Amino acid sequence: MSRRCELTGKGNQTGHRVSHSNIKTKHTFVANLVKVTLQSEALNRSVRLRISAAALRSVEHRGGLDAFLAKAKDVELSKGALALKKEIAKKAEAVAA
Repeated sequence: MSRRCELTGKGNQTGHRVSHSNIKTKHTFVANLVKVTLQSEALNRSVRLRISAAALRSVEHRGGLDAFLAKAKDVELSKGALALKKEIAKKAEAVAA
C-alpha cells in the first residue's frame, strides 16, 4: 500500500530539519492519510478509500464524494478512484436518459 492519497495524489515529501545552529538533517514529511468510508449517492453504496485529511475536508466542502469526483482531474486520481468516477458518471448518464 503506497503512501499516496487516492483522490488528490498527495504523497510524501523530503526536505531538511534545520536546527537553531543551522545544521540540516534529512527528513521525510509523511502525508496525513486516513482510511475512511464515504457514501456514494449515485451508486447507493459505501466506498472505502485511503485519503489525506485535507482531501476529506475538500470532499465535505464540495458536497460529497460524487461531486468531488466529478470535478477532479483524472491525472490525480488512483486507478480505483478513476474506475469509481467512471462508474458514477455512467450511472448518472443512465438516470438522465
